[in-house]
Amino acid sequence: MPEPVTLTGASLGVEDVHAIGAERAPVALDPPALEAVGRNRAALEEAIERGEAIYGITTGLGALVRERISLEDAAAMQRDVLRSHAAGVGDPLPREVVRAALAVRLNGLLRARSGIRPLVLERVALLLNLELVAPVPSTGSLGASGDLAPSAHAFLPLIGEGELSGSNGVPRPAGDVLAEHGLEPLELGPKEALALVNGTHFMAAIGALLARRVERLLDSADAAAALSLDALHGAPAAFDPRVHELRPLPGQALSAASVRALVAGSERLGMREYDNVQDAYSLRCVPQVHGAAREAAGFFRRLVEVDLNAVTDNPIVFDSGEVVSAGNFHGQSLALAFDVLRIALPDLASISERRTFRLLSPSLNHGLPAFLTPEAGRASGYMVAQYTAAALLAELRALAHPVSLDNVPTSDNQEDHVSMGMTAALLALRACARAETVVAIETLCAAQGLETGTRRPGHGVARLHALVREQVPPLEEDRPPAPDIESVRELVASGSLAAVVQEFTEADPAREIVQAGHFDRTGGPQ
Repeated sequence: MPEPVTLTGASLGVEDVHAIGAERAPVALDPPALEAVGRNRAALEEAIERGEAIYGITTGLGALVRERISLEDAAAMQRDVLRSHAAGVGDPLPREVVRAALAVRLNGLLRARSGIRPLVLERVALLLNLELVAPVPSTGSLGASGDLAPSAHAFLPLIGEGELSGSNGVPRPAGDVLAEHGLEPLELGPKEALALVNGTHFMAAIGALLARRVERLLDSADAAAALSLDALHGAPAAFDPRVHELRPLPGQALSAASVRALVAGSERLGMREYDNVQDAYSLRCVPQVHGAAREAAGFFRRLVEVDLNAVTDNPIVFDSGEVVSAGNFHGQSLALAFDVLRIALPDLASISERRTFRLLSPSLNHGLPAFLTPEAGRASGYMVAQYTAAALLAELRALAHPVSLDNVPTSDNQEDHVSMGMTAALLALRACARAETVVAIETLCAAQGLETGTRRPGHGVARLHALVREQVPPLEEDRPPAPDIESVRELVASGSLAAVVQEFTEADPAREIVQAGHFDRTGGPQ
C-alpha cells in the first residue's frame, strides 16, 4: 500500500493526485487545516444568524437566485441539491478519476473558504480510504458552476443515497454499504452540498492524471524517434546542442538531448552510401516538433496545478464573516489547457506516423525489407499497422476541435457562458490513448527495422530495443499485429520507455535544467 498523502489545501501536486487516484494511496487531513475549516464554518453560521441574503443558503440556485429560502428549509435544500444535480449519463468515469476528484475537492475545501464542517471532510476521506466510491457517469458537466452533475453523483452516498462500489467495482445501494461499515448517513447543513458540488475538481483531477501520462508519452515519442533514426541510418547532426542553443526553447532542447543521448555510440548513423547531408523532416525536425508539444504540455500542466490547490467554490466565505459570490468555479482556464493539449497531440502523432511510413516503405526506408517482413509479397509484414496509425491520426485530428470556443447558455440565461471544460477533459483522455498507440506502432516497427544489418545501434537504442523484445518477438512471419501493438502501448503508458530515456539523459545539460527546477519534465516553465 502506498504511503498516505496528507492534504493541506496548499501542497497537492500531480504526483500526489496520481498516487491517490491510480495507486489507491490513502489520504490524511492536515489537523491545522481542519481547525481552520471549523473556524470558517463558525464565521458562516454567524453570517447566517445576521439574516444576510446568501446565495445557495437563503436563496435558490442559478436562475432561482431571486427565490428566498427559509432557514428551516436550508437543510432539505442541501439534500435536494445532491438529488437534483445527479443528472449525469453515459459510461462511468474510471475509478482512478473519481478517487482523484474526491482528493482534489477535499484539498480545495481544506483552504477553509467554503463554510463546510470538518465532519463532512472527514467522512469523504474515510470513504476514500475504505476504497468506496460512487459510479459517476461521464457526461453532464459544463465546466462552469463547477462539475455539478458528476460531483452530485460522487457525493450523494454521503446522505445514504445513490450507489457505492468497493475495490471489486460492483455498485450497491449506498445506504446498505454505509450500514455494513457502521456509518449513518450525514445530514448536510446549509451551504454544504453546494460546497461539495461547486468546483473544478473533476476537470482538475483528469488534468493531473493526464499531465503525468503525457509526460511519459513525450519521452516515449523521443524514444521512438531515436529508434527510427538509428534504424534508418539517419544523420545525427540535427540534434547537435549548438543548433538548439540558437533557438532556446526548453522543450526543443530537451527532445534533442533525449535523442542525442539514446543514439550515442551507434555504428548505424550516417552510413548511407548516397548523399547524407540531411534527412527528411520527420527525422530532422524531431526536436522542433516534439519540443513544441512539450511546450504545450508545460502550459497545460501549469494551469492544472493551479486548480489542484485553489478555492473553486461559490460563494466564498471569509473568516471575517463576509460571504462573496464570484466565479472561481468557471473552468475556462482548464478548458483552454485541455484544448491546447488536444491540438498538440495530433501533431506529435503525425510526425510519428510519418516515421512509421518511412520505416515500412521500400522507396523510402534505405534498404530495409519492404514493410519490414523477410517474405515481402507473400507476407504483408507491418503494412496495415501503418493503416491503423493513419486511422488513429484521423481520430486525433477530429478530437482536437477546441470545445472551449463553444457555449450553450443554461439556467434561464443566469449561467450564460460556460467553459465546456469537462467535455474537453474527456476528449483529452481519448486523445492521449490514441497518441500512445501511434507512438507504440512506430516503436514496434523501428525495433523490427533495427534487426537488419550487423552494425551496432546506440547504447540507449539497444536498451529500448531489448525492452520491446521482452514483450514482442521479432516478426519472422505474418501474425496479427494488434496484440503486439497493445503490448508496446503498455510500455508507453506505464513509463517503461520513458524510464530508459531519463536514465540516458541524466547527465545532459538540458536535463540538468529540468532537475534544477527551472522547467518541469514537459519542458514548460513551472
